[in-house]
Amino acid sequence: MDLLNAVLILAALLAATVGVGVYLRWQQGRPRRVDPDEVVDPRRFGADELGEVATLLQFSSEMCSRCPGVHRTLAAIAETSAGVVHYDVDLTHRPDIAKHFHVLQTPTTLILDHDGAVQTRFGGTPSRDVIELELARVTASTARV
Repeated sequence: MDLLNAVLILAALLAATVGVGVYLRWQQGRPRRVDPDEVVDPRRFGADELGEVATLLQFSSEMCSRCPGVHRTLAAIAETSAGVVHYDVDLTHRPDIAKHFHVLQTPTTLILDHDGAVQTRFGGTPSRDVIELELARVTASTARV
């Protein structure tokens, strides 16, 4: 193999790697609608009940540097939104919950409707505006039903 071919192959691999990285970074903090067939039992993660309107369920870990900021944002939203509660589940010693909810990164946030059905999933650090928009969508759709 000559030097030109080796350089072209390395350049192609670098471009593919950068492309995948940019795509994954673009997906961070964006809401993903999920199939709401699964209903979450709050006792599974140590809570007594879900919110009357919605529940913000955050998955964190001890080593997560972004989790405290997401926690403060979600707690503030729950404080100012009637019927919305926020739970923060530390997955450090609960791999069973991480596996069950397919959590591959922390923070991961789920928005549950009043019945506990998962409506939206965020991987990474979502902005407050996006969370509030999704929360409004979830509460509006459950109010129509």
